[in-house]
Formats: sequence, C-alpha cells, structure tokens
Amino acid sequence: MKFFWKRVTALVMMLLWISASAYGADIELAKKSTLESILKKGEIRVGFEAGYMPFEMTDKKGNFVGFDIDIAKEMAKAMGVKFVPVNTAWDGIIPSLITGKFDIIMSGMTVTQERNLKIYFADPYIVIGQTILLSKKHEATVKSYKDLNDPKYVVTSKLGTTGEQATKRKIPKCTYKSFETETEAFLEVINGKADAYVYDQPNCVVLMAQQGAGKVVFLDKPFTYEPLAWAINKGDPDFLNWLNNFLRQIRNDGRYEMIYNKWIKSTAWYKGIK
Repeated sequence: MKFFWKRVTALVMMLLWISASAYGADIELAKKSTLESILKKGEIRVGFEAGYMPFEMTDKKGNFVGFDIDIAKEMAKAMGVKFVPVNTAWDGIIPSLITGKFDIIMSGMTVTQERNLKIYFADPYIVIGQTILLSKKHEATVKSYKDLNDPKYVVTSKLGTTGEQATKRKIPKCTYKSFETETEAFLEVINGKADAYVYDQPNCVVLMAQQGAGKVVFLDKPFTYEPLAWAINKGDPDFLNWLNNFLRQIRNDGRYEMIYNKWIKSTAWYKGIK
C-alpha cells in the first residue's frame, strides 16, 4: 500500500510539473505575440495596397480610405492604439509582413492554401467571388464564364491575383492577357482589345459604375467562392484569437454593417476619390 501511494504521489508531481511547464511555455509565447508588441508601441501598422476599390484607395485629399481602412481604424480604437497605414506593392506584401514591415495585412486578400502555408489567416470578414465585365458586343452570345472557354475570346485580369488564377483554372482555353493593374486590364475591354475582364465582384461593381454603362455587360453571378481575411505571421495564436473575437464583436454590434453599407452597397463614396 505504501508503494502504491508513492507511485500516485510521483504521478501527481509529474503531472503538476508538466502543467507548470506548459503554462510557462504559454506565457513565453504570449510575450512574443505581435499583439503585445502593438500594445507596447502604441500603434498598429496595417499593410495594404491602395487601389483595390472599395477596400483601400486614396481620396482627393491624399488620405487612405475604404472598407478595410475603416475596419482597421475600428481595430486600432478597440486596442487603444494609433492606426498607421503602410501602403505596399501587392507582389511584396506577404514578404513584408514576414519581415516585420507591418503587423497585419488588411488588403482584400483571398484565403488560399498556398498563402496559408506562409501566413495565418483570421476568420473571413467577407466572402466574394470572381465576376465578369463583358464587352457589350457579346451580350447575346455569352451568358456565363463557360461561354468564354474558347481561344477566340481574349480575357484579361490583374497579374498575380485570384482573378488570374480563376481564369486559368475555369476558362483554360481562352486567350488570357495579364496586366499590372485592374484599370489597365479593364480598359483593354473598353478599348475593344479584349472581350472580357475577370475580377472580384466589388471591383467589378465599381468599374461598372465608373465607366462601364453602355459599354460592358456585368455578369454579376460569382463563379468562384473566395473568402477574404486578415493575415498575420505564423505562430501567433494570441493575436489570432483577438482578431477573431474582434470580428465577432463588430459583426454583432452594428459597426460592420455600417461600414459594409457605406463601401459595398453604396457608390456615393466614389465622388471623393481621385
């Protein structure tokens, strides 16, 4: 019996030691969190590429505005820190996050498995998909993306985006042309040099409102499922937990709906943009 109780005592002590070690490891991990760094600095540096309307852009006064920008400001307010915008080229935005140029990416980034190998994603804050702005001359014959799957159709999108990926995956037989910016790709259709432009639904809504009336047809039914989410560096569960809880809070207290209606449902903001 004495031997039995010695074994039990030893087992309890071992479990306590393991528990204490795990707790200590959790504390150390929390200290290394970007969240702690943000609170110490008193600012959150937010990375994005201005130009993806209506998510992030520049107004006539030179200020960064948009759907993501307003949410980022709410995030900074909830943390009690200063919002610091960091405008970054899209092709270098993930490397810039990894090297610490900023704390978080809030730039209409689609969650993909390839990207998720390099970075953490919070829960999606909006779900969109690829849509099509079609040259009006094809209005009677092209009804969906499937009808564009022919070499005779020239289809455009922005280089390195999910628009490009979707075109190559879903419309592989079309003649594809990529461009550095969304505007260049869209203008190719307006100028009669391409038949269709493929891009995210919100962007197509904006381009249609800007200069598409009477020139293009909006095939507005998304043909892909694309959740957009904020991205942070890997190995940071504390920051990820805070972000998911923040998103849940603003979705349920009216702030998210207010920002969504301002930038996604309405185009009244466009008159203030460069």
